[in-house]
Amino acid sequence: MQPIPTNTRIYLCLKPVDMRKGFNGLYGHVTEHMQLKPLNGALFVFTNKARNRVKLLHWDGSGLWVMAKRLEEGRFSWPKSATDARKLRLGSTALSMLLDGIELKDGAKKAWYDA
Repeated sequence: MQPIPTNTRIYLCLKPVDMRKGFNGLYGHVTEHMQLKPLNGALFVFTNKARNRVKLLHWDGSGLWVMAKRLEEGRFSWPKSATDARKLRLGSTALSMLLDGIELKDGAKKAWYDA
């Protein structure tokens, strides 16, 4: 994956999303459920209920990108909200750690991660 610029706004959707969603489905989820504007240059991150897949939605100024990652084993570490929040803002370092199998809570690699 390309490095994420540090000034990129990154929003993590806290609720699981149907991974069959493509451009239009994820765009609609951002506007309706997260109540944000998908064309503002931010990066939106989604996972499924099993937390073994991730999709990212990003507007680059001329079009939408949808990127996906599927784990062959293990699950992504996904923050939980104590409130009824729908989204969480992350920094680029935290997103890279999450996608690389690092447990955000304690900074350690998940047991399934094999470098």
